[in-house]
Amino acid sequence: MSLTVRVVAPDKTVWDAEAEEVILPSTTGQLGVLSGHAPLLTALEVGVMRVRPENDWMTIALMGGFAEVENNEVTILVNGAERGDAIDLDAARATFESAKAALEATSPEDQQGTMKATTAFRRARARFQAAGGMA
Repeated sequence: MSLTVRVVAPDKTVWDAEAEEVILPSTTGQLGVLSGHAPLLTALEVGVMRVRPENDWMTIALMGGFAEVENNEVTILVNGAERGDAIDLDAARATFESAKAALEATSPEDQQGTMKATTAFRRARARFQAAGGMA
């Protein structure tokens, strides 16, 4: 028995297929979902979702949102998402390094600047990880 998994962003459906297993970046840590999982509603962090349609794992960078699990259906509503196989690794690495440098350069007194730099860093890290980079 498998799961029906849907990842929906405001501008597109990123994934809509059957899968054997899903690992989500919830706000309380990594959350694994198999068929027969209890009903659940959880908030998602910016991070990498892993989905296993058959034997191989696929990655999707999620930009925060919510997931609902019910009756072997996993519905993921996110602010943005991108499949790892659609992300250019070199461009993602460059963006990650740039965001990391910008975060390190922010002043602790600049709370708004630190928040913006942290958000940009987390998004860049998720894209880099989903593309296959180690961050």
